[in-house]
Amino acid sequence: MKSTIEELGPTRVRMAIEVPWGDLDHAFGEVYKELGKQVRVPGFRPGKVPNRVLDQRIGRPVVLEQVVQHAIPEVYSEVVRENQVRVLGQPDIEVTRLDDNDTLAFTAEVDVAPQVELPPLENLAVTVEDVEVADEDIDKQVDVMRERFAMLTGVERAAQDGDFVSIDLEAKLNGEVLEDGSTTGMSYEVGSGNLMEGLDDAVRGLSAEESKTFSTALLSGPNAGESADVTVTVRSVKTKDLPELDDEFASTASEFDTLAELRDDVRTRLARTKTLQQGAQARDKLVEHLLEVVEVPVPEKLVEREIEWRNRAFEQELQQAGMDWDSYLKIAGTEDREAYEAEQRKTVEEAVRTQFILDAIADAREVTVDNEDLSAQIMAQAQRSRMSPEQYAQQLQQGGNIAEFVADVRRTKTLAKLLEETTITDASGNVVDLEALRPKTVQAPAAAADDDAAPAKVADVEVQEGADG
Repeated sequence: MKSTIEELGPTRVRMAIEVPWGDLDHAFGEVYKELGKQVRVPGFRPGKVPNRVLDQRIGRPVVLEQVVQHAIPEVYSEVVRENQVRVLGQPDIEVTRLDDNDTLAFTAEVDVAPQVELPPLENLAVTVEDVEVADEDIDKQVDVMRERFAMLTGVERAAQDGDFVSIDLEAKLNGEVLEDGSTTGMSYEVGSGNLMEGLDDAVRGLSAEESKTFSTALLSGPNAGESADVTVTVRSVKTKDLPELDDEFASTASEFDTLAELRDDVRTRLARTKTLQQGAQARDKLVEHLLEVVEVPVPEKLVEREIEWRNRAFEQELQQAGMDWDSYLKIAGTEDREAYEAEQRKTVEEAVRTQFILDAIADAREVTVDNEDLSAQIMAQAQRSRMSPEQYAQQLQQGGNIAEFVADVRRTKTLAKLLEETTITDASGNVVDLEALRPKTVQAPAAAADDDAAPAKVADVEVQEGADG
């Protein structure tokens, strides 16, 4: 077998492969074996039909076509393996020559991982934000605790912002009540603005058993984008009474006896959270720096496949929610589909480039993945997915994503090691000790290496606190 590899660009090659007829014996054997089971010839038992009879029965061109289909994947994989070509996705195959009893020749064009020239990675340094806990931050956390202990009390007055009302809703389009367009006894906080446009303005000023009709655009369903008439009826109005901020509240809401002790604990916890967030900031800064200093050509077809994969998955989510692209973009605050797609492309390209950079660093440093690394990552991902590690591992295996998962763990390990070697200082010039942030899981990005691979992800560090919270 002869093969040559021509570089078509920094991320694409063409392989020209010639296979002598004798190397196709295995493929012929498999094809004749399968045809012998399918073809029935009088006078011969199934599976015992001679090859020459099969050629006559179904035609030599048909046999040759199936031999080619059987042989090319095996030959292509062998050439890739022998030449250590890091292919991305499926190749474009073209048979250039098929001489019976002589030669099979074909070309395979395929995207490949780019060669990445790494700059010196010593003396890396990033700057993160200072850890600052303002009194306003503490007040917000304490207010959240007060909300949990609030009491709702019925009032005989018109509804106003902050009140909780029990309401009935009925939506009509062209005078007809919409399917699933009515509900009763719904609890709603006036002024929250989290249900439908126009509802807050309609409810404000209504007392119990009063109604008002307003128009609003439908955001989902078959009539998304059309304006419906919605009648809201207030059944009751309740005000939210918050407990007094005193030592009694502190002892009721926490294990502390005084409000001062409670606020000190909140301050400590917020400081710990912000310190942990410095790890994520350091990761982001490090990845941004790598993207700035390392030149990485991006395989265009890989990006296109990734965008297509993401769009298909997102469109399925929209359909399940009864929405389309226009209604989603309106909710997202933009109607510019081109701007959305441009931002999506930028995100995918950065994820792909980051993957290649981390792969190159891993290769240069000979980073390996052991069972402990895999187990730790499986447990972390399973926890995020709310399933057992066994279920997550089984899902990986069934989806055929084990190889990509292992590669992603290798990038994860590489990024973690690089982060450990990076000098991290806050805005005030204080050195941040990453050892104080352990235990942690550093999640590197994964880009689809083939049509069925998982979608690319931007590098993500998740710092996990211990069991004490």
